[in-house]
Parts: sequence; structure tokens; C-alpha cells
Amino acid sequence: MDKEVRILRPGPGNTLIDEHGVTIVPPNDWSFLPAGDAGLTRKVTSKGVFWRVQVQKGRRAISKGIWAPTDTIAHAKSEIETLRNSESYQKKLAYSRNRSTEQQKKYEKEFFEAIVSFLNFSPQHKDLEIKMAELVTKHAIPVGSGTVARTSMIPIRERASRAVIAWMRHHTTAYDNLKIQRIKGARRAIRRMYAQQSSEVLEQYRNGYTPSSSCPLKTAIIRQYNLLKS
Repeated sequence: MDKEVRILRPGPGNTLIDEHGVTIVPPNDWSFLPAGDAGLTRKVTSKGVFWRVQVQKGRRAISKGIWAPTDTIAHAKSEIETLRNSESYQKKLAYSRNRSTEQQKKYEKEFFEAIVSFLNFSPQHKDLEIKMAELVTKHAIPVGSGTVARTSMIPIRERASRAVIAWMRHHTTAYDNLKIQRIKGARRAIRRMYAQQSSEVLEQYRNGYTPSSSCPLKTAIIRQYNLLKS
């Protein structure tokens, strides 16, 4: 079969829409393979005959899956299953998982230390500093969390500082309950305001001031730490 690769978007039912807005119906001997198994998708697309279904989300093109000959998909599934059941593949998978676990532990330690360095509380507040660093780390560090801690585009100290401010925004301010107007820049302005307030609170702990018994930060740290350890 000649190579045929097309990029389409979903239409009503099992129809597809091409770049010209024309409705297309996949051949009867084709099937849809949803996105999610990258190895299987690569195996099918390597044959050179498939239609990729994409949707636009902002500036990103999100793949929903591919249409391809049913036989091609069936053969690819069989090959992938045989490969993944092999002893060599299982050993490689176990090694990869162990390596990922060790890398995650190492990064978690580095991120925790970066937060401690950023907080830099005075000696009398070191206990709160350690507890807060642990809380922020546990929240921000998990793989797939989508937080700033998971990006490698900025230095780790900046990741740590942003993670701290984000944690404070959600746990020490009214941000989560605000109804923000749909005006360009409104949410950004409110975040800046809360970030400034949070920075001022942190400075008090760095300078050794004794917080009031109702200090939102101290209250949040104790409450969330107790929940974490319960």
C-alpha cells in the first residue's frame, strides 16, 4: 500500500474534517487507535499509512489518536505484546523504573533544600521552615503534578520560590474563593498582589519577628503538616 499520512480533526460521529473543511469517512477496513500508548502508535505509524486526528487547544495541537488499516493495528498490537512479555523487556522496564525512582528521590531532596534556602527563616523559626519546606515539596514535586517544580526551563531556586508563593496563595489567602472578573490581566494582577503580601510575611520570619497567634502562614503550616502526618 502506498504511503498515506493525513492530519485531520474529528467531525460528527466517526467522520473526520480535513484542512479544507471537507467531511471524510474512514474506509470500512480501517479502525481508530486512541492516543495513550506511544509505543503502539509508533509501531502503527511506522508503516506509513494512517490518518492522525488532532484538536487545537490554544497554541497546541493535541493528538486524539490515529485511523489506520485494521490489520496494521492488529499486527502492531501482537508485536508489541510479544515484545513487552519478553524477559529482556521486563528487565529493561524494571531498570528504568528503579532509575526513575532514584532520580525522583534525588530531585525531591534537591528541591527541598532549594526551598529551605529560599525561605531562610531566622533560627527561632527553623521548625516552621522545615515543615513548610516539606509541605511545599510534597505538593509540588510529584511527577505529572503540572506545577512549576516539574519544569526544567528555569533555575531550581526560582522553581522553589514560585512553588512557595503558589502554596501560600492557596493556603494563606482568599484566592481560591475569589470570583475574578473575566478581564484580561485581572487574575495576573491579583496573583501579583498576593505574591507581594506573601513576600512580606516571609520577610517577617526571616527577620525573626514573632508572628501573632492568628498568623495565616503559621496556622496553615501547622494545619497542613498535621494533615500530612495523620
